Amino acid sequence: MNWRGSTTVPDRIFACLPYLLPLIDSLIFGSFLLRQFPFLEVLLLPVLPVQAVYNALGPIGQIVVFFGLFIFVVRNEKINHFIRYNAMQAILLDIVIFLVSILLRILTPIPGAGFAIETLANTIFLGIVASVVYSVFQSLNGRYAEIPAISDAVYMQVR
Repeated sequence: MNWRGSTTVPDRIFACLPYLLPLIDSLIFGSFLLRQFPFLEVLLLPVLPVQAVYNALGPIGQIVVFFGLFIFVVRNEKINHFIRYNAMQAILLDIVIFLVSILLRILTPIPGAGFAIETLANTIFLGIVASVVYSVFQSLNGRYAEIPAISDAVYMQVR
């Protein structure tokens, strides 16, 4: 959907950048899948330098990036709606990753939960990667990516 006017090529590129946040944070869930299918790591090679810089920031730096994106991009009315929408959608995907990581920490001590943990981690990883690829593709085409439940929350946050 492109209902707030046309988007320029730089706007489309800037709208794609926030999706690096959930993609990088989801890589921890992909460890089981990448261990079983090592050839998939080739697809993630372009993301690895960004991941190295992001991880070098440490937990405090990562929180600063998260809230900086929310405060200085999503809440800034001077920035194009298309960019703010995509930034908020990336933030909400990252929140989903955070909540699932808490769930996995709760499940880890349970004996015999290894298969369930691997299945959940693989599902989250593939779901986030699919959501990011879809959202980036839609953004590059100048359309709003519609992800069920998440996009509804984004519309409530971004005016």
